[in-house]
Amino acid sequence: MSMLASQVIKGDIRSIARLISLVENNDSTAIDPMKELHRFTGKAHVIGVTGVMGSGKSSLIYELAKTYRKQKKTVGIIAIDPSSPFSGGALLGDRIRMTDLSTNKGVFIRSMGTRGMLGGLTAAVYDVISILDAAGKDIILVETVGIGQDEIDIAKIADTTLVILVPGLGDSVQMIKAGLMEIADIFIVNKADKPGAEQTVAEIESLLDICEKSVRQTPIIKTSAKKKQGISDLIQEIQNHKEYLKTSKQYEMRKRKRYETELYELIRKRLMNYIYDETKLKDRIDNLIDQITKKKLDPHTAADEILHKILK
Repeated sequence: MSMLASQVIKGDIRSIARLISLVENNDSTAIDPMKELHRFTGKAHVIGVTGVMGSGKSSLIYELAKTYRKQKKTVGIIAIDPSSPFSGGALLGDRIRMTDLSTNKGVFIRSMGTRGMLGGLTAAVYDVISILDAAGKDIILVETVGIGQDEIDIAKIADTTLVILVPGLGDSVQMIKAGLMEIADIFIVNKADKPGAEQTVAEIESLLDICEKSVRQTPIIKTSAKKKQGISDLIQEIQNHKEYLKTSKQYEMRKRKRYETELYELIRKRLMNYIYDETKLKDRIDNLIDQITKKKLDPHTAADEILHKILK
């Protein structure tokens, strides 16, 4: 086993950070350590946290992490932010919001940019989850960007998906109808100390009555991260959902779905790397783009030519 993989398994913070940087930068030297780490994964409970901007996702994650640490559980936090259009890095810097958590030896926090990937995630998130899992983290919290209706990809990687809404958002019910309803394992009405919290709960309940098809009824938890209210209730519901997944045999199904999605993403990423890194192929692509621009060739025929060269 490589020194880097060995140190990650031991929980060495610098090694964890280094390997994450390698996979983020698509460095080929990360491939062998990632292969070695796979058999040490599968123990962490991955919790996806999504919802609109301003719903208090980061504050809630902060309180969840603190409570889990009181329970002697180790925590990994992956905070995915919109990418800078200039550097490709994360813009918001959630680590700044969680300064005192970053000094806790049982917590590892990483902010990551989406780097153009849709769905509120980043292409490297699968590897980062595996790294934190192999490093022994009991709980891994993944916070999506928070752009709204297209953030359903989180359900493909999380064991438990939390969907956060807040009172006073006029498009809250519209958002639920648009897709988040289907991925929520637990609904959270955060900032529940504000007026309109009960109305928001009632709206969700009404929609659940219409749409609920699962044997398990989706719980709705009221929280106030600012006032530290409802956090213990939420953690209990997360545990209840974990137990439900195991007793209903869905736990392994979700793991399988995540690996399926990860495999497709790796294939896509490696194919794209090959296309961009292969000099002759890049020259050919440039030539094809010239022909497309001059209307001498259409994009579909050009794609057929490239794929034929790769797959022949």
